[in-house]
Amino acid sequence: MRLRVWSGLGVVAATAILTGCNSQPDTAKVADTKADAAAKIKAIRAAKEKAAAQVKANELGQIPVLMFHRIVDKPATTDDRSPQQFRADLERLVKDGYVPITAAEMVTGKIDIPAGKHPVVLTFDDSSPSQLTLNQMGVPEKNTAVGILKEMAARHPGFRPVATFYVTRDMFGKAVREEQAQALTWLKENGFEIGNHTRDHLNLRGRPQKEVEEQIGTIAQQITALSAIKPTTIALPYGNQPSKKVWALRGKHYNHQGAFLAGYTPAPSPFSKTFEPAGIPRIKVMEKKGDCAQFCSYAWLDWLKSNPDMRYTSDGDVRTVAYPKFQAPYLRKFFAAWSLPY
Repeated sequence: MRLRVWSGLGVVAATAILTGCNSQPDTAKVADTKADAAAKIKAIRAAKEKAAAQVKANELGQIPVLMFHRIVDKPATTDDRSPQQFRADLERLVKDGYVPITAAEMVTGKIDIPAGKHPVVLTFDDSSPSQLTLNQMGVPEKNTAVGILKEMAARHPGFRPVATFYVTRDMFGKAVREEQAQALTWLKENGFEIGNHTRDHLNLRGRPQKEVEEQIGTIAQQITALSAIKPTTIALPYGNQPSKKVWALRGKHYNHQGAFLAGYTPAPSPFSKTFEPAGIPRIKVMEKKGDCAQFCSYAWLDWLKSNPDMRYTSDGDVRTVAYPKFQAPYLRKFFAAWSLPY
């Protein structure tokens, strides 16, 4: 049996003969379809712009990154908070329309919160047992930071019980490897972020690169071995950067996307040109006393409330970066495709 081989042109010609001229593309219909699609895209974008304007979205605004340490019944230093104070801190955030996100979500721009709400990053340094202690049933103790966050979420639907815990070798007071793994795994499985706080909590300023990388890399390896997590962010002890900022971000055993300080201001949006991944400021949590009359959480939250145009306000769509048109010069070029000025 002989097979007939058709050329590409012959197939087209034969098809035209068999099916008639109506099979040819209708140029007008194609053009109409393209116009309809373009109109739909334009309408969708216009609706998004309108929605963003209604909630006064500003995703180039500032974000408070709050710095906590121990949660204890009798605070010994101004870094400590009592359970009652911590509950009051969180109630204030709920009242002012804040929704917690992790430090990793912030630095990667994955800020997925409802329209009109404001992100806040809750960070906890030094991996104290007062932050996380699990009972025999694997449930966080009531007055630990995690226990109170869970309690707050139960009372206030929409409040995300998430935070970032910056770990040292103390590991929430656990010395046994299995207990360390249990604590880190619990945090991982419940949506909390585990960050790097160096092995020994040494001041990295002025130290040689080898020592800096050892301090950061050894705890990074331990975290990974215990929980299969590679930390996305680091909080620098005492807020001090090493001689070269990049040493805190990248080393042989770690690759961080953000390094947090212990500064005194809200942080720039990750979408803003003013955002500096190697030096993200945080705010100490404290009432208006002494220097904290200006530079701690109560003062800054008051200021952001009084200056809402300076505060990050979400449009509710994680796929866009919405902001008033006049702020366009501040958008980082990397996020141009996400841009939604109104």
